[in-house]
Amino acid sequence: MAIFTTERRSIIIFTVIFLCLAISLGEARGETRSAALEDIVVTSTRDSLLVYLTVTNCFNEAIVEAIENGIPTSFLFFIKLYGKKSLWWDREVESLTVTHEIKYDNLRKLYSVRRFNGEESVTSTADFEEAKKLMSEIVGLRLVDLDSLEKGKKYKVSMMAQLDKVELPFALRQIFFFVKLWDFKTPWYNMEFIY
Repeated sequence: MAIFTTERRSIIIFTVIFLCLAISLGEARGETRSAALEDIVVTSTRDSLLVYLTVTNCFNEAIVEAIENGIPTSFLFFIKLYGKKSLWWDREVESLTVTHEIKYDNLRKLYSVRRFNGEESVTSTADFEEAKKLMSEIVGLRLVDLDSLEKGKKYKVSMMAQLDKVELPFALRQIFFFVKLWDFKTPWYNMEFIY
């Protein structure tokens, strides 16, 4: 059994305290926070069921650095509508995959955000905060026509977001070694309603 001197005990205690402080400071800065969906709203117009959501904590330093180096980066949003059944599996009514892609043009100093959810829209901006907002939000996505839903029935909307994996050529993998840090994927979020 090893005997610890007072000096050795002090070093061990100091190291433990330092590690605890480092971990708590990292959490306070949001470094350990994972991506999540927030501000989820499922609503309807007179004709359609609409979805609104925002993915948070999706831009870490590695992703920002990759974007600034001109690597196209895509977020995928998966949204599914199920008809709830009490004894059997839920019946899938609709399934959508929405893609948002950002690419930085270093010569023009512009971020180009392409959003595709049945129809494509492209927005260019010099403001990175605006580009991040465009990338991380789904605003008024038409999920299904209300004609396809039955009155008085239970439904569930499930949704999640993830970073689309980018496959770089081998030579670029050596330069952009941080690509392995890009990974984010939210858990599935569910919202139930009666139509």
